[in-house]
Amino acid sequence: MSRPNPPAPVSPYLVPGFYDTALAKGRHRDIVGGRWDETGRVQMAILRDAGLQPHHRLLDIGAGSMRLGCKAVPFLNPGHYWATDASLALMQRGRALELPDPAALPEDHLIEDADFALPGVPPEIDFAIAFGVFTHLPAPMLRQALVQMSPRLPRLQALLITVFLAPEGHSGPWRQADGVVTHPDRAPWHLSQTDVLSIATDSGWSLSRKPALLPRGQALFCGRQQR
Repeated sequence: MSRPNPPAPVSPYLVPGFYDTALAKGRHRDIVGGRWDETGRVQMAILRDAGLQPHHRLLDIGAGSMRLGCKAVPFLNPGHYWATDASLALMQRGRALELPDPAALPEDHLIEDADFALPGVPPEIDFAIAFGVFTHLPAPMLRQALVQMSPRLPRLQALLITVFLAPEGHSGPWRQADGVVTHPDRAPWHLSQTDVLSIATDSGWSLSRKPALLPRGQALFCGRQQR
């Protein structure tokens, strides 16, 4: 009697050996989706539009290989950039190869964290960004992240997240403005705007959508904790 196939991982990044294989091939940039410089510049622009200044402390959630970090670290005061990702090795590769001065980013500011528990992240963080993270994860992971961030980041001025959206009531795949096809039941994942806002409210956050046009048709939301 044949055994049923195991369920597919909710994200391609969770496939066993995914990071090891990509890093062995020197694909630390490609692994985070390509359009490297363009996307990093967009990330910095939306952070600065939200009020980020050099004296602030920034948390880069899903930092990958320092696509944002290579721009944010030189901009911020020394020691004011923190990064989390499911792969410590990927962040270390980015630190070594992409930062103008790797020594400007302390190694202990790179934190392996696949569950949004933020171990070792200081409570003094002022801004946090999760760009292209929840596009690869189902809705329960967005809820989990928001719930766990609230007590850990009491000084947070703004949380910037991106998601893929589909029209209200749409139940199947949806082609985004940039051409990528997203899905309600597998990666890349999409949500309705109503679902995004409902998840945020239930998790103690207030989210508002921003009009920025982002790579691959992602939608940008800015969040603040409900007090």
